[in-house]
Amino acid sequence: MTGAYRQVVHGPRAVTAATRADGSVLVRSTSALEPYPRKLTERLLAHAQAHPQRVFLAMRDARLEWRSVTYAAALEAVRRIAASLIARDLSAERPIAILSGASIEHALLALAAMHVGIPFAPISPAYSLSSHDLAKLRHVLALLTPGLVFAQNGLQFARALEEAVGVDAEVVVHEAPPAARAATLFEALTGVHPSPACDAASAAVGPDTVAKILFTSGSTGFPKGVINTQRMLCCNQQMFVQSLPMLAAQPPVLVDWLPWHHTSGGNQILGLIVYHGGTLYIDDGRPLPRDIEGTVRNLREISPTLYFTVPRGYAELIPHLRRDRALRERFFARVAMFYYSGAPLADGIVAQLDEIALEACGERIPMFCGYGATETGPFALCANWFTERSGLAGLPVPGAELKLVPRGAKYEALLRGPSVTPGYWRQPELTCAAFDEEGYFRSGDALAWVDPSRVEAGLAFDGRLAEDFKLSTGTWVSTGALRARLIGAARPLIIDAVIAGEGRDEVAALIFPDLTACRSCAGEGAATLAIPGLLSHPSVRERFQSALDRIALESTGSSTYIARALVLEEPASIAAGEITDKGSLNQRAVLGHRVGLLAELYSDSPPPRVYRAAPPNRPI
Repeated sequence: MTGAYRQVVHGPRAVTAATRADGSVLVRSTSALEPYPRKLTERLLAHAQAHPQRVFLAMRDARLEWRSVTYAAALEAVRRIAASLIARDLSAERPIAILSGASIEHALLALAAMHVGIPFAPISPAYSLSSHDLAKLRHVLALLTPGLVFAQNGLQFARALEEAVGVDAEVVVHEAPPAARAATLFEALTGVHPSPACDAASAAVGPDTVAKILFTSGSTGFPKGVINTQRMLCCNQQMFVQSLPMLAAQPPVLVDWLPWHHTSGGNQILGLIVYHGGTLYIDDGRPLPRDIEGTVRNLREISPTLYFTVPRGYAELIPHLRRDRALRERFFARVAMFYYSGAPLADGIVAQLDEIALEACGERIPMFCGYGATETGPFALCANWFTERSGLAGLPVPGAELKLVPRGAKYEALLRGPSVTPGYWRQPELTCAAFDEEGYFRSGDALAWVDPSRVEAGLAFDGRLAEDFKLSTGTWVSTGALRARLIGAARPLIIDAVIAGEGRDEVAALIFPDLTACRSCAGEGAATLAIPGLLSHPSVRERFQSALDRIALESTGSSTYIARALVLEEPASIAAGEITDKGSLNQRAVLGHRVGLLAELYSDSPPPRVYRAAPPNRPI
């Protein structure tokens, strides 16, 4: 697509790449990491002094009106809460657990804990609200041994508070105390004046002090607690702004839904606001058809300067931007860049956003992305240049060291640097296994050079090594590469897909369609079609079949094309664990939840809705 990009300042991109005798490749930025604070709340203090009345955080109340807190008020609350925490003798042995999602109170409690060196752990609300046996919550709390457990609404979390929280932990709630468990109201924490003990504890906090413990999603087992130090939080923000200087061009204003128990929301987004003195409007919407209206309502009122979400978030937003001129103009008024993570972004989404942006403001908004993990704080690589290609991981940012280690035909990404975790909370055996002999963290992800002859073209995500599988012939299937080819071949009709076929003769795919794009493909009259009728429309079927046939024609064997595919009528389910809290697909959960559809796919006599593509005269 043609059209000028909105002008932004780009950070450094140059790297060195040295190949070792064992075939591994060391890749580093040629730019040094600049100084950063010893603890995150130094920035909170500085911004409270520089612009005390600026709004720091805002969220909708029960009447859907904005409730906010300024920097001056936030700092005062943080110091008072910190004194209350010190008085309770909380520590690394008795840390803080936060069961509920993003809120003003959540942020103030977390910042207060960090200010005086008391670790805290934001825990996925799903562990409390969506679990029948509370097994993951019990596991996490047993690892933490918390001295204080916070929930925004006591009644909402009553079952978890009553059944999983030990009697030796104090329960604190912002509202609605549970009936069967004694609880302290949050406002009581702010009734204590800062003390000399509080000031002394704050002065003792340094770069290696544990700030928080972030638990992995636990999709393949019980969650692990990733230790996050003050150094990790602060240097990660410095890496971020050196790579994308537009983050600090003006105080950032964000409308963001990303959950705070994940590294993207809790570290990258909330940390960005604190680091640069911006304003965060906590988005009560989600990138799902039934929840996107909350995001749309917020974006009708607030013009963000930057916009972060997962690919599904952009896909859900696009239809609203197309039909709502006021929303479109407000959204594009001052946004300097888009950023995505968590999953590859379909090319069709970028093209649609470009088209809408050109209509709304006459400029394309640059789309950037990066790569990292909970264990890397998360920022480690960034694609901080103008490109229409999606699925990039980028290149190492200042301060990050990347080692690419051959694993068969792929390279595993190993990372080292000041933003990498020292290990897992109270699980030394897992910590030992996570690092190689040189101290590099083993990510389990594969990266591939976009152009091996041009390092500056960067690296692309090449799938999770653990998700690759063998066909019955013993041939390995690279799920990441094949999935990306499918999404690209059928763009913009596919939001995401899951590759299947372990131990079978052929590769198959479960496809999650972009229904808006499918209706556009179907043409006149498609607006009234039900989903089954839409997906069986001749024009739509021809597009999917054509994509599969094209991949098959270009294939080199049974592992490089998709022989069977099914376009799904039902969207991915959060309740079934098919969608992570970040909005990306959990491949293992999708395959486990849709066993019946897999049987249909691999039936000897599959129904007509199953697509088939079998390239003739190809070797196995």
